[in-house]
Amino acid sequence: MPELPEMETYRQQLSRCIQGKTISGAEVTRPKSLNVEPEAFINAVTGKRVLRLERRAKHLLFHLSSERVLVLHLMLGGWLFYGTDAEKPDRTFQVTLHFQGEQLYFIGLRLGYLHLHSQAEVEDVLHKLGPEPFTLGFAEFQQVLASKRSNLKVALTDQSFLSGIGNCYSDEICFIAGLLPSRTLPSLSEEEQLRLFEAMGSVLREAIQYGGYMADPLFVGDSLTGGFDAKCRVYDREGETCVRCGQPIVFAELSSRKCFYCASCQS
Repeated sequence: MPELPEMETYRQQLSRCIQGKTISGAEVTRPKSLNVEPEAFINAVTGKRVLRLERRAKHLLFHLSSERVLVLHLMLGGWLFYGTDAEKPDRTFQVTLHFQGEQLYFIGLRLGYLHLHSQAEVEDVLHKLGPEPFTLGFAEFQQVLASKRSNLKVALTDQSFLSGIGNCYSDEICFIAGLLPSRTLPSLSEEEQLRLFEAMGSVLREAIQYGGYMADPLFVGDSLTGGFDAKCRVYDREGETCVRCGQPIVFAELSSRKCFYCASCQS
């Protein structure tokens, strides 16, 4: 599932592709991906300019010249592609936005969605999100930690606790911090809290720098998207050698979530 770095990569790259452009038309093949009828959606977006793109946690927001906002959540299996009809991947598209010769294809929206809202509605939709990692200083981070008593895996992936982190980056953050994902928040010393805070920032910044871990390119010639996958230390690396101590990476289920860690150098 795309997390904060993947959606930030989309925001940065798509802004260069479509910001300021006018949507010349739209197609919908899966009405359940929308929150309005397809005809109403097409009428609402056609002829409107994309003023800017914004990311909130794992959501991407398309601000239109009509003062309406498209709110995208890709969920599990969703991704985007921008290009000409000749360049498009051989996949099924749930929604397509046309930009006079190029299209933005929304792919894999079986669980995800593209909803149309007013600006006021957006705040209501997203108000349950917890603070984003980059908005917190260490003292504020400690206050957030004090509000929950669960293990690290559950806490870091809880979008009402901290927003934007999911399965991949929770494991990578715990590894860099040298902490087991099964550790409970109250068990962390202040020094461990600081390690966790610093690891959170460094992992997410590195992942954004290298385009996140999702492999599918946003457009033909995209050399950024997915570059972090090869840099993951533990996520999806079961049985591989730990880059820090040489022991094999362990896979386990923790609170019904898949989890990768090094049992030797995380404690």
